[in-house]
Amino acid sequence: MQTLLVLLGPTGVGKTELSLKVAEHYHAPIISSDSRQLYRDLVIGTAAPTTAQLQRVQHYFVGTLALTDYYNASQFEDDVVAKLAELRPTHPTVVMTGGSMMYIDAVCKGIDNLPTVTPELRNELQALFEKEGLDPIRAQLKLLDPQHYDEVDLMNYKRVIHALEICLMTGKPYSSLRTSPKKERPFRIIKIGLNRDREELYARINKRVDIMMEDGLLEEARSVYPLKHLNSLNTVGYKELFKYFDGEWTLDFAVEKIKQDSRNYARKQMTWFKRDKDITWFNPDDEGEVMGFIENLLVAE
Repeated sequence: MQTLLVLLGPTGVGKTELSLKVAEHYHAPIISSDSRQLYRDLVIGTAAPTTAQLQRVQHYFVGTLALTDYYNASQFEDDVVAKLAELRPTHPTVVMTGGSMMYIDAVCKGIDNLPTVTPELRNELQALFEKEGLDPIRAQLKLLDPQHYDEVDLMNYKRVIHALEICLMTGKPYSSLRTSPKKERPFRIIKIGLNRDREELYARINKRVDIMMEDGLLEEARSVYPLKHLNSLNTVGYKELFKYFDGEWTLDFAVEKIKQDSRNYARKQMTWFKRDKDITWFNPDDEGEVMGFIENLLVAE
């Protein structure tokens, strides 16, 4: 049976280099489970694989979409399952790495069947958002589903509004509806979580933002600024710089906000991942332990 090695963890932890080494060892391609690396114009701000890294290992789902393309976790589930079936005859082992929680769960567990939201409710919440902003919607979500409130990206207005829509439609917390049985998959899944001490992780995140700025993140953000209304650009690293371009923030303050929002996102990622008891955790610097763990499981198969 084909094996999908899933290397996951918070932003900035060090997934990329270890996943490359694992993929090279098993002559395996890499599937990116980063929902923003899908977009071809967000290279620096999403820490997308470099040209050299792409040459080392075949990657899929990196730079395949235009910023105007619509894409979601359900589509990702279908596309990855199809890609794995295509790779199965030639690749008994495939690596999937990234930190987009819903995208990883979509492949490993399947997307839950959620109720259709009525146009009346959707229009009502959209009108509230346009009149009063996201704060009252966040407040309702916190009241109706505190668990999901702690996990969701509170700056992503579409996800916040959608979660509240489901709460109001069903009378149940959105988080309680994401509990359907796992879908059966024609491949084996091994989940490897990568994490570091909080202070070390936060220092790495801060340093990575500085490196991104040195590498041209400001210019990259400026090049996509005319499309800032798109959901694909409601992304840490870009939305903060848009505030600078709009004259609302200084550049130094915007950069500090990128660091803060990245750290907050890492915390939410870990809150989400810690619920999954199928994940075995390692420090990404312990390459030998990770390799040994994988090898023992593959040999025992």
